[in-house]
Amino acid sequence: MRRFTCVFAYLTGRLGPLSSAAQFPANSRAWEAIMDQTMPILLVPGLASSARIYAPVIPSLWRFGPVMVANHIRDDSMAAIARRVLSEAPPRFALAGHSMGGYIALEIMRQAPERVARLALINTQARPDTEEATARRRGLMERARRGELRAAREEMFPELVHPSRRDDAGIRQLVHEQGEDVGVEGYLRQQTAIIARVDSRPTLATIKCPTLVLTGDADNTIPNALSKEMAEGIAGARLVVLEDCGHLPQPEQPAATVRALVEWLGPPVVSGPRTA
Repeated sequence: MRRFTCVFAYLTGRLGPLSSAAQFPANSRAWEAIMDQTMPILLVPGLASSARIYAPVIPSLWRFGPVMVANHIRDDSMAAIARRVLSEAPPRFALAGHSMGGYIALEIMRQAPERVARLALINTQARPDTEEATARRRGLMERARRGELRAAREEMFPELVHPSRRDDAGIRQLVHEQGEDVGVEGYLRQQTAIIARVDSRPTLATIKCPTLVLTGDADNTIPNALSKEMAEGIAGARLVVLEDCGHLPQPEQPAATVRALVEWLGPPVVSGPRTA
């Protein structure tokens, strides 16, 4: 029997997630039995980011259903990344994308909106790259090819976090560990996909599922005005702006991020043992 494989990430220590494989049955009757109890949650990381970014929030999310963290480093276009993620995902799920993960989430909404029960767009935007952004990305790609990816990420760190966290050694370490997870080739593929991404603003009006738009009040990477633009374009979307937060809400403001995501998911389903 064909099965869908997904990855459960969980927290071991303060910031270090591990992964283990689990199998989801493709049989529709088996899925009905699972889905009346839980809602699978698909989390998509950002650029040069891995499952580690979601480690602070996963322990609170798994109460709502199995948690899958997408691998988004294998393809060099948004369309191909989304297709592969969908091929490995359960039939229907709640979808959350952070930064680049939001670009992928919007592509998933174009390809298979019927499979997305809920959508969360975290510190992301619907607009395509500007010429200036593309030029900067190409410069970073050249540095990565020269073996300078870690140095480039170090220089960018102050832009990623709230000013009060520019000396936060734990978050800085997280940024570098994620860069190592993704690797140079994965990073180059990601940047190639980001540069060529389409304008998702026309897609916003087609989104019908419950949607959370989450951002920080001091995001210097993707200004929160662009999050507000998305929320205004999606009917019924809820906008949450976290205080004292930059581009990385999961490690910067974990409790507030959890609260927003838990409210987005709704009450967890707790059921007793099944009877035949």
